[in-house]
Amino acid sequence: MKTKNIFSIALAASLTIVCIPQAKTIDKKAILQRLSLTDKAHFVIGTGMAGMNGNNAVIGATKSLVPGAAGTTYPLDSLGIPSIVLADGPAGLRIDAHRAGDTATYYCTHFPIGTLLASTWNQQLVEEVGKAIGNEAKEYGTDVLLAPAVNIHRNPLNGRNFEYYSEDPLVAGKTAAAYIRGVQSNGVGTSIKHFAFNNQETNRMNTDARISQRAIREIYLKPFEIAIKEANPWTVMSSYNKINGTYTSESKDLLTTILRDEWGYKGTVMTDWFGGKDGATQVWAGNDMLQPGKAEQFTSIVESVKNGKLEKGDLDRNITRILNLIEKTPRYQGYHYSNKPDLKAHAAVTRQSATEGMVLLKNNGALPLRTKASNTQIALYGCTSYDFIAGGTGSGNVNHAYIVSLLEGLKNAGYRVDSQLQKAYTQYISDCKAAEKAHMEEAMKKDKQTAMLAMFLPSPRPIEMNITPEQLNKQAKTAQIAIITLGRISGEFLDRKQADFNLTKEENQLISNVCKAYHKVGKKVIVLLNVGGAIETASWKAMPDAILCAWQAGQEGGNSVADVISGKTSPSGKLTMTWPINFADAYSSKNFPIDKMPDLNMTNQGKAGNNEKNVDYTNYEEDIYVGYRYFDSFNKQVSYPFGYGLSYTQFYYSNAKVNNNGDIITVTVNVKNIGKTTGKEVVELYEAAPNSKKFNKPTKELKAFAKTKALKPGETEVVTLTVKTSDLASFNEAASAWKIDAGIYQLLIGNSSRDIRATLSTSVKAQETSVHNVLAPQEPLNLLHR
Repeated sequence: MKTKNIFSIALAASLTIVCIPQAKTIDKKAILQRLSLTDKAHFVIGTGMAGMNGNNAVIGATKSLVPGAAGTTYPLDSLGIPSIVLADGPAGLRIDAHRAGDTATYYCTHFPIGTLLASTWNQQLVEEVGKAIGNEAKEYGTDVLLAPAVNIHRNPLNGRNFEYYSEDPLVAGKTAAAYIRGVQSNGVGTSIKHFAFNNQETNRMNTDARISQRAIREIYLKPFEIAIKEANPWTVMSSYNKINGTYTSESKDLLTTILRDEWGYKGTVMTDWFGGKDGATQVWAGNDMLQPGKAEQFTSIVESVKNGKLEKGDLDRNITRILNLIEKTPRYQGYHYSNKPDLKAHAAVTRQSATEGMVLLKNNGALPLRTKASNTQIALYGCTSYDFIAGGTGSGNVNHAYIVSLLEGLKNAGYRVDSQLQKAYTQYISDCKAAEKAHMEEAMKKDKQTAMLAMFLPSPRPIEMNITPEQLNKQAKTAQIAIITLGRISGEFLDRKQADFNLTKEENQLISNVCKAYHKVGKKVIVLLNVGGAIETASWKAMPDAILCAWQAGQEGGNSVADVISGKTSPSGKLTMTWPINFADAYSSKNFPIDKMPDLNMTNQGKAGNNEKNVDYTNYEEDIYVGYRYFDSFNKQVSYPFGYGLSYTQFYYSNAKVNNNGDIITVTVNVKNIGKTTGKEVVELYEAAPNSKKFNKPTKELKAFAKTKALKPGETEVVTLTVKTSDLASFNEAASAWKIDAGIYQLLIGNSSRDIRATLSTSVKAQETSVHNVLAPQEPLNLLHR
C-alpha cells in the first residue's frame, strides 16, 4: 500500500509537470542576424514620450498600450517582438485614470511613500505591499515598474527623499529587496533606481557628484548591492547626474565593472528619462536601453558603429539583454490582463501597512485616546487636517480614486469633529486654492512655458489660518482634545527650501496658542506630521502632549491615523533618518544647493554650466559620515536619533548572546512586552569596530535588524540577528580592497542608535578582498575625519 501511494504521488507530479505550459522563448541569435544596423539602433532606444516635440524631439511616438505609462520599448513586429510597457512608480502604479472614448476608470492604489514603508522595519510587510503593487501593474498591462528608489537620504532637503528609504544603506537595501521580491512575484519586473548618487534635484541632469571611493562603496552603492544580490531586479535605471566627472549612464566603471563584473548582475540597464549626453557612449558603457529615446542618440549610435568608434559587438550585447528582458514579460508571454485589479483588497493592504510605519515621537499620556469615540469631540487645526497629503509629486505620484483625509478618518472611526471649525477651514482652503489657480492662469498668459513646467512642481501649501485666542478658548471648552496637523510636500525637479524644514511663524503661533488654550482647561494637544521627510521639531516639541509622525500614508491615510490614535493599532515605526535640531547641524548642509532655483529644462544634458558649487558640482566632504554616522561619531545633539520610535507599551531586553563561527555572527536576545498593550518592537544591531577613531571609522554602524511579531502583554520572543563577518569590512582606498581589521568587535543591541540595551563582543580575524580601482575623484576632496 505504501509503495502504491508513493507511485501515485510520483505519477501525479509527473502529469502536473507535463501539463504546465512551456514559456515562450526568443531565439536571440536569429533575431540579431535579421536586424540591420538601423534596426539595431532603433531597438536600443525607446519609442518616445507623449507631448515632447521641437527641441525635445524623440524617435517615433509613445505607444498607447497603457495610456499614462512612462514609456515603451521599440517593437519588431515582423519578428514577433512586441513593445513592452514601462511605468512609474514607487508608491503605486502611475498610469492615466481616464482614457479617451472610454467610460471605464483605471485608478491605481496609492500606497504609502517609501520613507514610511522603510519606517516599518518590516521586510515581510514591505514584500506584501510589493505584491499588491505588482498585481496592479500586471492586471493593467504593465511589464516593468520603475521602482524602487533607494538613493541615500544624504540631506534633509533632497526633494525626493520621500521616495527613498533611509540615510542608512542596510535599511535602504533590505527594504528595496523586499519590495522587489514582492513586485516580481507577479511575473512583472522592477527597475531599481537611480543608479547612483542621485542625492539632489537641483540641476540633477548635469550636476557632478564628487565623492571619495570609500563613500561610494560603503554608503551610496551599498543599498543597490544588497538589493541586487538579494532580489535580482529585472532592470537597473542609471541616474541623471555625473559621478566624479562622468555621467553615470556613460560610466563603464559603474555599469559594467562594478555592477556586472563584481556584483554579477545579469539583467538589463536603462537610462532615466532623457539621461546622459551621448548615445554611443551609453551603449559602450553597458547602458542597454536609452529611454524614452532621442533622435540624436540614434544618430550617434549609427555613426559610431560606421566609423568604428562603437563596436558592433557592444550593440549586439545590449540588444541581447533587452531581448532577455522582453522574453520574461507578461506581454510577450501572452498574459491576458484584466484591467480590473482588486482595488478594495489593496486599499486594506495600504491602510494596514501605513499604520506600522507611523512613528510616535512623543507621548505624555495623550495617546491612544481614552474615551469612547462617540463621546469624544475633536477640534482639528491646521489646513492639512482637511487637505491630507497622500504622497509626493512627479513620478512618485499615483492617480488614485480618493484620499481619506484626517477629518474623514476620524469620522469613520466614530469620533465627532468641531463642525464650526471644520466649516471655517473648508472655506479658507477653498479660497486659497482659488487664488492659486487664478495666479497660475495669470502666469500662463505671461510665460506659458515656465508656467507649464511649474505645474509639475508641488503646489504651495496654504498659509495657516489665523484663529483668535477668544475662538480657541471657546473651542477648548467643548472639545475633549485638539489635533494640529502640519503638512509638507515635495517632488521631482525641486529640492525643499530651508524654510520648508523650519516651521512658519503662523505654524509656530498656532501650536503655541492651541496648547495654551487647551492646557489651561486641562485638555491635551496632539501634533500630527503629514510630511515626507524630517522637519525642525526641537524648538516646539515641548509644547504639545503627543507628536505622531504619520508621514504620507497613501490614499487611506486618514483611516490609518485613526487606527493608531484610537489604539486599534500600537505604533511600531522607527525613524530611518536622524532628525537634527537645526538644519545646519547636518554636515552635508555645507555642501548642498540650499534655496537654489530648480533647473526645469528636462533635456539640457551636456550644456556647459557656470561651475557653480552645489549646482554644477557638489563635493561630498562629509565622506562616510552620513546621518547618524556623523551625529553619533561627533557627539552632536539631535532632536530625534536614527532608529527612534515610541510605542503604547514597553519592552525589556534580556539574555543577549553571541555565536561566531568565523563566517557568520549570530546574536540572540529575548524581547519581552512588559506593558499593558499588544505591540511590536524593532531590534537594531550595531557594531563598533576596534580602534574606530584611529582608522577613521564611525563610532557605530547598523549591521542587522529584526521586528518582533505582535507581542501580547507578558509575552516574550527570542529575536535572532545574523551578520556576515564580511559585512564588517571597511573600504581601503589605498589597497582598493574591502578590509577587516583584526580585533574585538562590540555588538550593540538597541532600539535606536542612542538607546543601547545590551553590549556583546566577539573576536574577528583580519580579512581583505580586492576589487577594481575605479570611480576615483579627479581632484582631492577636503574630507571629514574623526
